[in-house]
Amino acid sequence: MAAIAKGDKYTTTKNFIAELAGILTIIPLAPFICRYIPPVMIGEWNFDLIAAVLIAVAVVRVILWLVKPLIIPAFLLVFTILTVNQINNKYGFGNILNDYKTLAYQNWMIREQKQPDGLSIDPRSFGNPLNKTSQLIKARVNTTDSLVRNFSVKHSLDNFDEYQPKYGMVTRYLSLFQYINTHFKYVPDSQRDEYFANPRETILNGMGGDCDDHSILMASCLMSIGARCRLVIIKGHMYPELYCGDKQGYELMQQAIIQLFDKEQIDRIYYHEHNNEYWINLDYSARHPGGRYLNDDVRMVIDL
Repeated sequence: MAAIAKGDKYTTTKNFIAELAGILTIIPLAPFICRYIPPVMIGEWNFDLIAAVLIAVAVVRVILWLVKPLIIPAFLLVFTILTVNQINNKYGFGNILNDYKTLAYQNWMIREQKQPDGLSIDPRSFGNPLNKTSQLIKARVNTTDSLVRNFSVKHSLDNFDEYQPKYGMVTRYLSLFQYINTHFKYVPDSQRDEYFANPRETILNGMGGDCDDHSILMASCLMSIGARCRLVIIKGHMYPELYCGDKQGYELMQQAIIQLFDKEQIDRIYYHEHNNEYWINLDYSARHPGGRYLNDDVRMVIDL
């Protein structure tokens, strides 16, 4: 009887360890699976990570049901991979924590902030496309120059590659935004003359210039890899905006920003919207895409 009791206790211990290993495997497995699931929105609520957790639970339960002894090696393998990735600055424990935080931020903490100006009512009412300033600026935008195109492709691959299966080209746009805004340095024009640099000039001069040079560079680079952009002139300033698409496209962009720019204290995503077309701010004054606008005194919109 003692031998049987001892055997039962040993079996119970093994089962407990296997179940614990299963739970510990689910925790990092769910966000890994989530990277390959498109955002799942029900109304304004995001459920893709929850769906990934359910898939991870199902996978672990199947392993426990079919080959229970393998769950412990599976957990050790996942833990080892995450440790190596953490050391090599790839997808590791910090990314897992951030992925769980993203769900909470997306559903409960982030608030949309539609910019309350006339641009959200009717963009066509701002500026004349034949205006001399508009023509000069549009003439400086260049999306086909080989230097601009190669620069854009290179830096669109710098960051966020592990999330490309989830967010597609959005990761490329946001990677390029991060590079340009991290490296751009403000240098004013002369007090007497306004000069609009083309993107090749700005790249070759070391990423320096004023707000219009930054706007022309950002729009040219993003458009050279397939994005749609426009330039907005406000009182004393100009900034680029990136087209997100309709409400669903905007929600995809919003989730990507929250997840990929997790080091920023994001409490609002600012945008313009008209006829279900959503545009977000890509100004150099913003630490993340969709940052606060400097002012709402819109003077001109330059469609590209």
